[in-house]
Parts: sequence; C-alpha cells; structure tokens
Amino acid sequence: MFVLRTGDLVRLRKRHPCGSDTWEVLRTGVDVRLKCRGCGRIILIPREKLLRSLKGGKPLGGAE
Repeated sequence: MFVLRTGDLVRLRKRHPCGSDTWEVLRTGVDVRLKCRGCGRIILIPREKLLRSLKGGKPLGGAE
C-alpha cells in the first residue's frame, strides 16, 4: 500500500462534472480532503472509498 501526502495529485476513475479527473490532496486521515484541479471544488471522501476509486491504484506524485 502507498502513503498519501498533502500536496499529492491523484487521478480518479470517474471524471468530475467539470471534466477534470485530477485532484490535489489537501488533508489526509480517516477522511481525505481533495481539491479538483479543474474547477477548484473541495470534497471530503472516506479514505477507503478513495483507495478503491484511484485510477491505476497509485497517486501521481506532486509534493516533493
């Protein structure tokens, strides 16, 4: 399993209504706060649901 860090970029299987499928991790824990890279919308999603919906099963990177 991988570690999600604040600032990482993740790609989800389903696209956001704005058309983007890339999200930035703002906060981690039991719930993960994500910000859409297309429109800036912020959502809170349970970690387990996020891990199941990741495209490719891993984060893209981002914070280094």
